[in-house]
Amino acid sequence: MTVFILVAGAFTGPHVWRDTAARLTADGAEVRTVALTGLGGRHGEPGGTVDLETHVADVLAVIDAVAAEAGREIVLVGHDYGIHPVIGAADRRAGTIARIVHLDAGMPRDGVPALAAVPDQRLRDEVAERAAGGGERGAGGALPPPARDGWSRWGSTAGLSDAALDGLTALAAPQPLGTLLQPLRLTGAVAEVPVTGVLCTGNGPGVEVLQILVDVGDPAVRALADAKVPFFELPTGHWPMLSCPAALAETLIEAAAGGGHRLTAADAARTPAHLRPFLLDVPERPRERAGNTDLYLPDGPGPHPAVVFVHGGPVPAGARPTPRDWPTLTGYARLVAGQGVVGVTLDHRLHAVTDYEVAAADVADAVERVRADPRVDADRVAVWFFSGGGPIVADWLTNPPAWLRCVAANYPILAPLPSWGLGGSRFHPVRALSRAGRLPVVLVRAERESADIAATVEEFLAEAARCGANVEVIDVPEGRHGFETLDPTDGAREAVHRAVGAVLARLKG
Repeated sequence: MTVFILVAGAFTGPHVWRDTAARLTADGAEVRTVALTGLGGRHGEPGGTVDLETHVADVLAVIDAVAAEAGREIVLVGHDYGIHPVIGAADRRAGTIARIVHLDAGMPRDGVPALAAVPDQRLRDEVAERAAGGGERGAGGALPPPARDGWSRWGSTAGLSDAALDGLTALAAPQPLGTLLQPLRLTGAVAEVPVTGVLCTGNGPGVEVLQILVDVGDPAVRALADAKVPFFELPTGHWPMLSCPAALAETLIEAAAGGGHRLTAADAARTPAHLRPFLLDVPERPRERAGNTDLYLPDGPGPHPAVVFVHGGPVPAGARPTPRDWPTLTGYARLVAGQGVVGVTLDHRLHAVTDYEVAAADVADAVERVRADPRVDADRVAVWFFSGGGPIVADWLTNPPAWLRCVAANYPILAPLPSWGLGGSRFHPVRALSRAGRLPVVLVRAERESADIAATVEEFLAEAARCGANVEVIDVPEGRHGFETLDPTDGAREAVHRAVGAVLARLKG
């Protein structure tokens, strides 16, 4: 019989699993929920410190109790913070665990505390300050649970009803600081245990985005592809056991059986999606390379208007070719150059979600260097963003200069994703839009966009309607994220021509 051992995340306890556990039991599985010390379990010894090792011991106790019974196949499920004691315990009982399920959770590493997995830098700083402020007893203190409106700092609340959010808040417990601060210690034995990932696409990337990361060379995701780790998606926020318990139970049963979608490993014989041909047959144009920019030049001496194309990301620093040579960017640059406009591609340093400051500076510097070129009309420039470059749009919406004639964005991320921890940063186009005045914005929207990115686009359009922003939407029927090399359909080609026409009309008008 399959026995699911369920370990909840920060501030929560066994109660969050009630509905999911009932569904699993109804399907014939056995369920054990772990009551972590201080989080629905015992409260520890008076004056003692509750740390990660305490919680590892809590999980070990349940594993050992189940393993003592014959015929039990153990599937360990760790949600959020819960994956850290799960991995720690599985490392010490690797031979008794059939599978580990990472439920919207990261990949813990030896020597790294759970706090490092918290995406919000401000939250990490607050925890560190609280621990430091407690002096010698800092690690023995606790972090108060979020208020009702504070859960989104820890993960997307998409899909949670008001009643579920009320219950989550009412039953939350303080998180012992030692559980977040103590480094995880692993022997390496856990590497032999099969692993499955469950991605909540309302909180972070789905399988399609992970495949893109494999293809561009992200080493951590490539390792998952090489190991043939299966993945499932749930179209909900960070607490699926509360927002869709039936779907979660079904997913866990499939995961226990070894099901799921496996990423395609890097293969020299397979052309990655982002390196496939541009969907239009565009003639070559003269190109000049200087520093991190390439200029695709039109006929005639100029000065000509210019469009600067800004790639998405994060892109690993070692990715080759670099983005300015990717077919989508070069295709657009050649296309506009053939219509009398300088096309510019560039490389910027968005290698992680913490790099938006430096990437934005790279883009701003490139634009100024392009404007200073005597072949460019410095008063007629557009900046066109793609995918994960979208948050940088915020800088160009905030009090835009007169020479910026248009901003465009293809399948963009227009608000920081919940898993990024950038909610309070300046890289939030939705919040910046009201300061854009009448600056034209051309938004190319992929119909088959991932749920988490599509939600940011809808939020942006709602804000555009509220503040009367000048936004033109061009839809790509059946288009996917990166449709220019994925979906060479007539509808997608028409969308590209419409988008280029809309941008050039603002530049030449």
